[in-house]
Amino acid sequence: MLQLMMALAFSAAPLTLYVPPVRSLSLFVEAMETMCRECAPYSQGAVSRFRLGLSRIFAGLARALR
Repeated sequence: MLQLMMALAFSAAPLTLYVPPVRSLSLFVEAMETMCRECAPYSQGAVSRFRLGLSRIFAGLARALR
């Protein structure tokens, strides 16, 4: 069991290099929120078209399988 815990600990250590420091994390989150706010009007239309297309595909498959 100890060997498994040590293997997990040392395999997760390199992942800490990809996590930004806490002092710059708030700037990153602010930038992501701004980007999401600016993209929201465009993504809503894309999501609704995607859902409509997917429902049409599933309806066609349901009719074909009857």
